Amino acid sequence: MTDHPWVALEPGADPAERVRILQRAHETFTEVGTVPRPVRGVVADSWRRSVRAGVRPDDTASIELTDSDLGAYRAEHPLARVMPLFRELMGTFASDGRHLLAVCDVHGRLLWVEGHESTRRQAGQMNFVPGARWAESAVGTNAPGTAVAMNRPVQVFAAEHFTRRVQPWTCAAAPVHDPRTGRVLGAVDITGGDGLAHPHSLGFVQAVARAAESQLALLAPERPGARGPELAVLGRDEALLTTGGRRIRLSRRHSEILVLLSRHPEGLTGQELLCALYEDESVTPVTLRAELARLRQVLGPELLASRPYRLTTPLESDVAVVERQLAAGAVTYALTAYAGPLLPASQAPAVVRHRRRLADGLRAALIARRDPDLLANWAHAPWGEDDLDVWRALATARPTAAVRARVSALESELAAPNGWENS
Repeated sequence: MTDHPWVALEPGADPAERVRILQRAHETFTEVGTVPRPVRGVVADSWRRSVRAGVRPDDTASIELTDSDLGAYRAEHPLARVMPLFRELMGTFASDGRHLLAVCDVHGRLLWVEGHESTRRQAGQMNFVPGARWAESAVGTNAPGTAVAMNRPVQVFAAEHFTRRVQPWTCAAAPVHDPRTGRVLGAVDITGGDGLAHPHSLGFVQAVARAAESQLALLAPERPGARGPELAVLGRDEALLTTGGRRIRLSRRHSEILVLLSRHPEGLTGQELLCALYEDESVTPVTLRAELARLRQVLGPELLASRPYRLTTPLESDVAVVERQLAAGAVTYALTAYAGPLLPASQAPAVVRHRRRLADGLRAALIARRDPDLLANWAHAPWGEDDLDVWRALATARPTAAVRARVSALESELAAPNGWENS
């Protein structure tokens, strides 16, 4: 390969010309056959900012925080609270794929860099280490620094990096926000080789950032009047609604209605609600309208609208928290937030289906994870004590005598009816 055209970049050169030279350099390094790839707009914009900041192609990140200063800063940083989540979601992926998990603050300073040992050593040669400043204004285009600078997820491939030493790497990063104020706290990043040069890498890191924001929202102390209405329906037959500083215990039917409306922000017609709530087709629309009128008296007209029936304010629920954590792969946090089946006494058809989907999704994730502690938490809960599939998975992960005995007992109970029929 010929020498890099960046040798032509001299101090004081016209910024526009410098960017054009960088674009030609990029095209030289990303040829596919004889056809060069065009420079993406997000990268060209980042290069321009890098040039204006005075970054040179041979620059290396400086280490700003060391030893005790780094430790003290990390301990007090808000993202320290979600590092267990980052490790759960990304740790195995990073180690198995020879990648790195990195987390930076809003200034682009790396707080944690973890992952495959040999990859960490290689990254250390370019100062991709905890305490180093990887802001875009310091080392040019790179995923964590550019994600913070732009306040948006970004993926940077190989020669799209501004400085030479980073070009063998590919990275994807997404900013993480304070769920209360919306301000950027920093970014979570996955860095490695060509194996990360796939759009799914960016989607993955975005999902991790969203999961972290959800977890921060759960951990943040509640401020009076700062939160919207919230609905607790897991493990209880009657929902508990918190709104406007009040805590309201709802009837079973009103609990079912709010569960359904919270899942359909666009609203439901009276007929749709009838089908979702009642198995008995003889129930009339008049009965439903009477229930909704009573619910409006409880909630107030400012929360429940009609034609179609809908909530006028987004309603957070413990079900939604579990679903978000599951979607992001945060099984530990999903199980922690799961207080039990959704309205377990409800026979409303739509609620029954939703209850089953939520439980089955969590069970499947636990079995796939094969973590004996998580499996044991489910198996010893009231809703899991007869769950043969989970007990079998636990027997594989932790084959103690007590667990094997429980599996045998459940298998015997399952086989007993057939045995009696054939006797």
